[in-house]
Amino acid sequence: MMLKSITESFATTIHGLKVGHLTDRVIQRSKRMILDTLGAGFLGTSTEVFHKASQYSKIYSSNITSTVWGRPDIRLPPTYAAFVNGVAIHSMDFDDTWHPATHPSGAVLPVLTALAEALPRSTKFSGLDLLLAFNVGIEVQGRLLHFAKEAKDIPKRFHPPSVVGTLGSAAAASKFLGLSLTKCQEALAIAVSHAGAPMANAATQTKPLHIGNAAKHGIEAAFLAMLGLQGNKQVLDLEAGFGAFYANYSPKVLPNLDSYSWLLDQQDVAFKRFPAHLSTHWVADAAASVRKNLVAETALLPIDYIKRIVLRIPDVQYVNRPFPDSEHEARHSFQYVACAMLLDGGITVPSFHECQINRPQVRELLSKVELEYPPDNLPSFNTLYCEISVTLKDGATFTHRSDTFYGHWREPLSQEDLEEKFRANASKMLSCDTVESLIKIVENLEDLEDCSVLTTLLKGPSPPEVASNSSAYNNSITNLS
Repeated sequence: MMLKSITESFATTIHGLKVGHLTDRVIQRSKRMILDTLGAGFLGTSTEVFHKASQYSKIYSSNITSTVWGRPDIRLPPTYAAFVNGVAIHSMDFDDTWHPATHPSGAVLPVLTALAEALPRSTKFSGLDLLLAFNVGIEVQGRLLHFAKEAKDIPKRFHPPSVVGTLGSAAAASKFLGLSLTKCQEALAIAVSHAGAPMANAATQTKPLHIGNAAKHGIEAAFLAMLGLQGNKQVLDLEAGFGAFYANYSPKVLPNLDSYSWLLDQQDVAFKRFPAHLSTHWVADAAASVRKNLVAETALLPIDYIKRIVLRIPDVQYVNRPFPDSEHEARHSFQYVACAMLLDGGITVPSFHECQINRPQVRELLSKVELEYPPDNLPSFNTLYCEISVTLKDGATFTHRSDTFYGHWREPLSQEDLEEKFRANASKMLSCDTVESLIKIVENLEDLEDCSVLTTLLKGPSPPEVASNSSAYNNSITNLS
């Protein structure tokens, strides 16, 4: 039967996909995404933006509540648990990245853990149920971004997770809740009216809210659709809807259950090794190589002998921040990441603490940085490169170009390194035993009969332990500064 609209095509896919459609590669890749996202979320509960979002969300109460990851002292209605967990995931810009550019997991996973815990105990969700709904949410985002040239231009106007993440969240919630085809279509229509946030708020405390809002609004859209709220069933087709993005669509990416091929089967995602905008990872990779020509591994960088630093990068203005004043600006600064890597020989979580950003040595190096935009260096995570040249006062110049970095989908993190990243992030809030249990559960998620085993572990330690862990983390940052 010929589908009547783009919107109906997506709804048919959301409703029609089954566990049997999942391939081994999709299952393995999505489990890696889930583990990495949980780690970023646990680490993010130590941030100021998480604290503000969670304090705000406490004004809402309900008899039905869900866990805030790693915070047993905070329980919230499922929509707001998803909101603050989404904020935590993106609070350090440490979550995964896909192509075309978006952060796919943060808008989806908090929705599913919140629903798995909040729905009646008579409703038991398996690990495969979670994996299927998770991948439906990821797939919808990918298809929406690949759909047309206009869709690929979304990042020029909006932060993509606030657009496609909101619809992906609604799709995942709809699948998990078992909505009918018609109600899946209504959920998409409702979600569109919640979608969109400007790129102007990049590098501010507001940016993490985009992921949290996408998660929250997706649950709301699915719940409202369940209650019979109706929207325009052609919302993705009409110019007055999102047709501006999808009017000139490519039939090749229209979901088709008769010959289904997951986008995640075709391309992995990027996992970050330090918490900053993905494009800065090319800069860090190039700067690390140049540093080896300047100093021995443990020696201090001879700042006084450096005359000039040139970064040849794509023209991405919101990652052009010559003198960042906050951690969020530093995470979106080619210049800062290059200088921090040259100076310290590594980028870590504390590298973005304000006391590190404002070091005199950093400021002196930043004053020597110049940017160049080669015409062939386009702002695409698939093709961009970074070249750094450091010229000394004696005229010697050292140059290195990075075409990719370890963690990019072309050079994925090993499972061992992904698990080490998770341990480093989650151990700020969880005991070692809980961390290892979570790794094992996610590793065998497709065999998990009841997701409550997972959600119980996400609660974290008792409140006294939370205070102790938070104090230890703050002290570690102070000692590094």
